[in-house]
Order: sequence, then C-alpha cells, then structure tokens
Amino acid sequence: MLYQSENIQADWVKQGIVELTFNAKGSINKLDTKTVAMLSEALTVLEATPGLNGVILRSEKPAFIVGADITEFLSLFDAPEEELTQWLHFSNQIFSRLEDLPVPTVSAINGYALGGGCECVLATDFRIASPDLRIGLPETKLGIMPGFGGSVRLPRLIGVDNALEIITAGKDVDAQTALQNGLIQAIVPLENLKESAISLIEQAIEGKIDWKAARHPKTVPLRLTELEHKMSFSVAKGMVMKVAGPHYPAPITAVKTIEKAAFLNRDEALALETENFVKLTRTDVAKALVGIFLNDQYVKNITKKRHAELPKQAAVLGAGIMGGGISYQSALKGIPVVMKDINPKSLELGMNEALSLLQKRHEKGRMNAVDMAKTLASIQPTLNYASVSDADVIVEAVVENPKVKATVLAETEALLADNAILASNTSTIPISLLAKSLKRPENFCGMHFFNPVHRMPLVEIIKGEKTSEETINRIVSYASKMGKTPIIVNDCPGFFVNRVLFPYFAGFSLLLRDGADFIAVDKVMEKAFGWPMGPAYLLDVVGIDTANHAQAVMAHGFPDRMGTIERDAIAAYLLDVVGIDTANHAQAVMAHGFPDRMGTIERDAIALLYEQQRYGQKNNHGFYNYSVDKRGKKQKSVDDQIQTLLQQHAGKTQEFSQDAIIARMMIPMINEVIRCLDEGIIASPAEADIALVYGLGFPPFRGGVFRYLDTIGLAQFVADAQQYASLGPLYQIPESLKQKAQRNETYYPKPAKVDVNIRELA
Repeated sequence: MLYQSENIQADWVKQGIVELTFNAKGSINKLDTKTVAMLSEALTVLEATPGLNGVILRSEKPAFIVGADITEFLSLFDAPEEELTQWLHFSNQIFSRLEDLPVPTVSAINGYALGGGCECVLATDFRIASPDLRIGLPETKLGIMPGFGGSVRLPRLIGVDNALEIITAGKDVDAQTALQNGLIQAIVPLENLKESAISLIEQAIEGKIDWKAARHPKTVPLRLTELEHKMSFSVAKGMVMKVAGPHYPAPITAVKTIEKAAFLNRDEALALETENFVKLTRTDVAKALVGIFLNDQYVKNITKKRHAELPKQAAVLGAGIMGGGISYQSALKGIPVVMKDINPKSLELGMNEALSLLQKRHEKGRMNAVDMAKTLASIQPTLNYASVSDADVIVEAVVENPKVKATVLAETEALLADNAILASNTSTIPISLLAKSLKRPENFCGMHFFNPVHRMPLVEIIKGEKTSEETINRIVSYASKMGKTPIIVNDCPGFFVNRVLFPYFAGFSLLLRDGADFIAVDKVMEKAFGWPMGPAYLLDVVGIDTANHAQAVMAHGFPDRMGTIERDAIAAYLLDVVGIDTANHAQAVMAHGFPDRMGTIERDAIALLYEQQRYGQKNNHGFYNYSVDKRGKKQKSVDDQIQTLLQQHAGKTQEFSQDAIIARMMIPMINEVIRCLDEGIIASPAEADIALVYGLGFPPFRGGVFRYLDTIGLAQFVADAQQYASLGPLYQIPESLKQKAQRNETYYPKPAKVDVNIRELA
C-alpha cells in the first residue's frame, strides 16, 4: 500500500498505474476538511513515487463523492475571512497539484459526483462514468458558488453557456447530458468501470490519446471572441436576475466571476473565485440557505427513526381538486388508492385532476405512456362506502365543517379493520374534537396537505390527545413515501402553519383599518421582504370564503389574540350547531343590519369582502379582479369598487414606510411562532422553519422565523416590536423571547468549530 488513511487509499493497480480510492468509514464519501487534507498527503506520496505512469481516481462507495460536508459549512463561514481564504488557497493548490501530475489521470465515476466531488474530477484529464451518473455544482442553492475550482475549470471544459447553466441554477446532469457536452468522455457499465479506466490510462501512456492536449485548456484563459464574450455574459446576467432576483446574490456573483476570469490563467482565476466565494460566505443568505439544508436533514432523520410498515391500500374520502391531488400523489408513489365521494361530478373532477397531472409528467418526458396508464388505473373512483373497507390508511378530505367531518369519520370507522388508520385533511379543526366521534381515537390523527398537493412539499401530521405513537409512525411513513416532508405537530386550532398564518393576516387587516393601501402592502411584502405573494394576493388564492371561515375558527380558539370578532352566547351555540361559517356570516349580516344592538362585531377586510361575495380567484373578484390571458393564466387587476369598499372600512388613507409595513405584518406571525414553540405545538426551531418555508413559502433566503430572528438579533427584534405594542395582544412579545434577548441567546446554537483547525491545515 503506497498510502492509507481513514478516507483515502492509494496502491498499484497495475505496473506503473496507481489507483487512488475514496473509501470513507461511513456509507458515503464526502469532501470534508479531513478528506481534503488526506488528498494532499496522498498526492505528496504520488509525487515522490518512482515508476508512476498514470493515476486513476475511484470510489468504493455506491456514489463517487456526494459533495462537501455541509455540516461544516456554518463553521467555515464563521471563520475569520483571512483564515478561510488561506484554507481555500491551500485546498485549490491540492486540486491543481492533482491536475499538474506529470502523468495522465482519469476519474472513474459511479453515481453522484456533486459539488466538491465534481470539482475533484474536473482536475483530472479524463472522466468516464457509469450510467447512473449525476454530476454537477449545486453550490448556488446554498447561497455560495463553487470554491474548489468549479467556476474556473467547467467553462473551459464544456463552454461558457453550458457551464453557466449548470453553475447558476445549481443543477446536476445525467450521464447522457454529461457525455454530450464533453464533461465526460465515455459511459461504461458499472462492472466494467475500473477496467475501462485502466485501458484509457494505458492508451494515454502509449501516446494513443493526447492527455496533455486534454489538460491544456483548463490552465489557460478562455478562448472567446469579444462578441462571444459579450453575448454569453449579457444574456446570462439578464436571465439570472430574472430568475434569482435581488435576494439571491450567488448566481449573479458566479456569472461575474466567470466573466472576469475568462481573461485570466488558471491560478489567477482560482484566486478570483476564492475572493468572491469568501464574500458570499459572509452573507446572511448563505447562512440561511445552509440552515434550511441542515434543518431538512434533521427532519429527514426524524422521519427515518419513525419508519413503519407502509399501507398496501389507501383511500381518500372526498374527491375534487384536493382529493384528486392526494389520490394522484399516493398512486404516483406506488400505493393504490380508492377515491370515494357521494357526488359523481366530484369524482369526475378528482379523476380529471389526476389525469391532468399525469399528462403533464408525460409531456415533460418524466413518465412514459405505460406507466401513466398504470398509475391512473391504480386510482379507483367509487360512490360506495364499502370499497374503502380494505384500506390500511384512509384520508378524509371532505368539506371543512366539523359536523360533516365527524359524521363521515364515524361512518367510515365502522367499516374498517381494527388496525386501520384514519387521518383528517383538515386545515384548522382540532383533531381531538373530531376524535370524539370515534371508537378508536388512538388510530386517528390529522394529515394536513397543502394546495396544490403535487407541488407543496409539506404535510402537517397532527397528534390528537389520544393518538398513538404507532399511528403517527405509520402516517409519517406514508407521507414520506408520497414524497412529502412530514412535520409532526401537537393539536390546537389551526395546528402550526395556519395558526401562525392568521396573525399575519390579522396584521394585514389592521394595516387596512388604519388606511394602508393593500397594493402597496403586497408590493413591500413581495419585493422587499421576499414572500412569493403579498397578503391580499395570497388571500385571493386561498379564497376569501375559506379565509373567513378559518379566521372564525382561529378567533374562537384564541379569543385573546385573534378574537377580533366578539361572540355572544347565541353565536357560540351557532358555532356548535350550524357550523362556524354559517354562524359567522349570519352574525355579520345581523350586525350590519342592526348596528345599534348587534354591532359588537368589528369586521375586518376579509369579512367585508366575504359579505360582498368577493371570494378571490374562485369567482374572479377579491382584492383583485382576475381574467384569463391567452396562455390560460389568471391575470390580476384592480377596480374602483374594492377601493371604495376598503375606504368605508378604514375611513381615511395614509402611507406607511416599508419598515413599518414589514414590522406590522411580521411581528404577529413571529410572536405566534414563538408561542407555538413554547407550548410544544412544534418541537424545535428546525421543524418550525422547515414548515414555514415548505408550507407557506417563507422566503428561503431568510431561513425561517427562528433563523431570521437570530440574524437580526433577538434584542433588536424586541426593541423594534415594542414600538407597536399599542396595537393589541397580537403585538405583545412572548416572555420567553424577552428573556432570551436579555441573556443574549439565539434559537440556533452557535456553529461549532470544525474538527480540524483551518490554519493548521493550510
């Protein structure tokens, strides 16, 4: 053995040819700081080895190198700028030493070669891969850019346009694409990969392949005419700014780095890459995006620990768009489903929804016609209750009415085996309330999907007072099999996501009450804060009627903070007997008709629009009006009627600063998120932030509420929020936050230093 360490070994594989093998102790190879140092040691040995004629890089794992160790990133980002720069210079020298070996080199790549793994193989002269290859540079998705030479070598190997597409989008490509653009030289069956690498090296040694010519373009400036240079980078900048926008600096920084480096030799270009990489690590965006990745891994580990037997047969009660979406997702992931409804038209709508989604996959080349037909056939529409009796898991997705849901759940339970699991796709109704109608409440929980089901990654799994751990485990496993990210929450009105959303809407209503322009609020919350939709637009998409109903549930559940609607004894009775939506609407009408006696209801903007039957996109009239363009997409516009209506509500108009709008919108949500953590509704900051990003579209570059708080500083948030305390209970800062701020604490622990001292390594 020429060299042996914990993660890398090097030895002769044939006379004159050394095999350098990545073989970490764990299940995968990562290019962490230790492995980088070990690669340096191995190269030192190879550089001094007599009789060396060629080197092969190979992996003993199912994947070549999955990338850097992202768990080290926050620690590296926290290192002093000079120290991080020094370490990157040291690391880049290692890959340049690999590239400068006086013998031909080839990487035999199996499976994944991502991030640092991709940059490692770019330093070799040739690359061959097995058919399962996925190779690319995902760094911009983490708020950074390639730091081990990826922005230097990739454009010189496959051309500027191809390289920019991969780097700016943070994408990876398959074997065929990599072969077509010149990233690899051959696709070889996995069992022949090693022998093919040896054969390629032997041909290079014999002079049949010019390995020096293959290496040369990576070390010199890009060969671009002035016109090519201008066109490539001008187009790239425009596209990147359109797609990424101003809140994500990494993609445009990568473009500008490659543009400037085009005229530099390798070492000068690497120095420029390091300089800009380090600048990106100083940004809050990078820390937030890395934090989301780490939180996602944390949630996945929770899911793995709760692994349970998957259902052989599922059922969905209630068709339509939501039921069709749930049924589609189950069938798509290999679990057949019965879709039950009492209305043939609803069943037709549900099946059409599933068919439409499958057709889109087929049109995009993501599914062949045979698999499409099989998947659709595994969805069985039925009007008959008996058809669900063999299901292991049944998801109820009928109308959001506690009385209707309770009846449907009780009738269904009577048909099921004793160990079958019932789950309600409710968005606000407490699970423990619905469980009162069941004989086996331990087998019942909430399974809250988000619309559209096929796109939204989050599923809230709600644990009722009597829900068993086995039930939670089975539903978590089912949700994971469906390709969703399950977050377990404890029971309360609105659970976690909707509970924290409605204080945000309440903040919006208070702004409108005080004379704010809803268009200006939308613009600030979209452009400045980064939400995908402003509150008015979001309410239109959700549906004003749906929001009005859910708001009544939240007001009833949390009257001290969300009870803007004062309810008397009659209203409480109506809530239980005729349903919250009917009671809310009827009481609003009576208050409007007899304000002297029944006007105890302080109606907000949502209630006003509801009374005017402006339901949003459902009937093309909400805060905005909607029409369909030539592509079939809804376009929004504003009419005078809505402005008149809101002016009646506010009485006067006034302008608010950007900071004031953000504060008045976000403080209620942030306070409620903290209360949910304090009350144990959500288990950890990591799970809360993932739920907010995946379920509500909380701006990823801010990382979630708890990452956002840590970034701006708890003491700063408390000081800012206290300015708005007079606005009411929603703006009262939780005591736990005040105490943490006083102790100068954070919600996430400070990053621990990496195991290996960067300065010592360098």
